[in-house]
Amino acid sequence: MPSDAYTSTQKFLHWALFALVVLLYALTYGEDLLPRGDPTLDAVWRLHISFGLLLAALVFWRVVLRGMRGAPRLPADMPAPERTAARIGHFILYALLVAIPVLGILLTWFRGDVLSFFGLFIVPAPFAPDRATARTVRELHSLCANGILIVAGVHALAALYHHFVRRDTILTRMLPGNR
Repeated sequence: MPSDAYTSTQKFLHWALFALVVLLYALTYGEDLLPRGDPTLDAVWRLHISFGLLLAALVFWRVVLRGMRGAPRLPADMPAPERTAARIGHFILYALLVAIPVLGILLTWFRGDVLSFFGLFIVPAPFAPDRATARTVRELHSLCANGILIVAGVHALAALYHHFVRRDTILTRMLPGNR
């Protein structure tokens, strides 16, 4: 049964996923600052994979929690088109949050690499490397990663609109410390 507030766990997951998406994007484009052949590139790639696996685990947790607890009710006075936009926007965010790590895992395996979680364990590829498929998966992974920045940006702007223009609790109910 939906309530009017997010739990502290839901808030933690929201902000942890935000931070991980930003970190992963920074790691990806931080590689461009390093010269080709720099041994640091391998470390950056391993960090990207490890943090991507952490993202996958937290997304799984968030999706399960969302399925069990639902989301807080939207304000009663919110117009129907805004309600629809909110539902569509959240669906797209969740779809991208699931797709990005799945594509990242497939990309790693199609490149012929193993998945390693900060060196604690590895998961070998269940199939042979395939460069052509890896290129396609990489493009999809990049497209989704860029897409989530756009959708998350619109999501943030909508929250700010609700806070500063509509003056409702949409933004504050996701902030730490608020109930």
